[in-house]
Amino acid sequence: MTADLLAPLDLAFWNIESAEHPMHLGALGIFSAHSPAAGAHAADLLAARAAGVPGLRMRIRDVWQPLPSALRRPLAFGGAAREADPDFDPLNHVRLHAPTADFHTVAGRLMERPLERDRPPWEAHVLPGEDGVCFAVLFKFHHALADGLRALTLAAGVMDPMDLPAPRPRPAEAPRGLVPDVRDLPGMMRGALSDMSRALDIGASVARSSLDVRSTPALTCEPSGTRRTAGVALDLDDVHRVRKTVGGTVNDVLIAVVAGALRRWLDERGDGSEGVAPRALIPVSKRRPRTAYPQGNRLSGYLIRLPVDDPDPLARLASVRDAMDRNKDAGPNRGAGAVALLADHVPALAHRLGGPLVGQAARLWFDLLVTSVPLPSLGLKLGGHPLTAVFPFAPLAPGHSLAVAVSTYRGSVHYGLVADGEAVPDLDLFATSLSKEVATLIKACRS
Repeated sequence: MTADLLAPLDLAFWNIESAEHPMHLGALGIFSAHSPAAGAHAADLLAARAAGVPGLRMRIRDVWQPLPSALRRPLAFGGAAREADPDFDPLNHVRLHAPTADFHTVAGRLMERPLERDRPPWEAHVLPGEDGVCFAVLFKFHHALADGLRALTLAAGVMDPMDLPAPRPRPAEAPRGLVPDVRDLPGMMRGALSDMSRALDIGASVARSSLDVRSTPALTCEPSGTRRTAGVALDLDDVHRVRKTVGGTVNDVLIAVVAGALRRWLDERGDGSEGVAPRALIPVSKRRPRTAYPQGNRLSGYLIRLPVDDPDPLARLASVRDAMDRNKDAGPNRGAGAVALLADHVPALAHRLGGPLVGQAARLWFDLLVTSVPLPSLGLKLGGHPLTAVFPFAPLAPGHSLAVAVSTYRGSVHYGLVADGEAVPDLDLFATSLSKEVATLIKACRS
């Protein structure tokens, strides 16, 4: 497998990271176990199968291109590339831990540890349950190696075989000469000017959409470097029941549930919800349907105000629905959420030099990440042990105290929560609030 230059947004994620602010995503899968030895068997299987998944061999290295290449691709100068690690050893990435009664407590400690950057940036941690009837696997992938969809593809490669359609091969690039063809220079200049114009257009849109933003103190903090995780599973039929009653999409309901849970959580912990309307970033995939080789991140986003201060659950849902409809009408290239698209128009060297500053600016841009992670509807197994629940974990941006990821699997909605361990010691209270908010919405729909 040859070296592959990182896409601009992947490069941004790679350079934003620091030891205190790791930029990996994760997923905690819970499996039913047939015996107390199931966890150890799962660890052996993961290590054996990882050796046969080419994408798991990929490490990331800095790239300083020679002058001819830099002339040809100036935006990539000073970038990074994925390449196969010749010293790849799956045993360095798959770890078996001692039995535990609390998967999320262990997962939180593991999520706060950065991935090693000098080898393929992923890990699988197997956590046997003390009761012997279940075990968990925490997968960690750096966001520069894989976004949610790509991480799912890589994780599926180490699960029990499934009958899935084979991916389409990437089209091969035409060979290029050492020096750009003179006939190509006008087109290259037009492309560069088009990139500049596009960046200015997006930047202006972001600026206009951000003029009135203010941070929500309860959702921002001075980073401690610690992490807590929690998860809650809801019945997908309950979500559909609400959607069918009031309209909108499943995603509208899931976002409104977060808004209502925040209200309940803030009131119960004594912070109060009056006047609180945090800015939620809702990532939007820009990848074309049926893309066969989902290597690089292709993301934009919608930015909406969560109506936490509204006491009426149905009014909160209507507000979320209206905000999402306005974002969809404007498209993912407009609004403050489109700032991720600027990565495509920024030289790689600027990502390298300005990454830390961009990361620190996250709290000025949004207060809370609420992201959806796709999962297959088919049941997954590892060593014959069924996957019964899976909680996705999003990266926690510098200065943020909470991030929310959500996925649907086998008739359930799984919320995965990641928080700064010191700023949010009561993360379980927020998880409980999510369940209570669904019950509140159902009751409101019946009345």
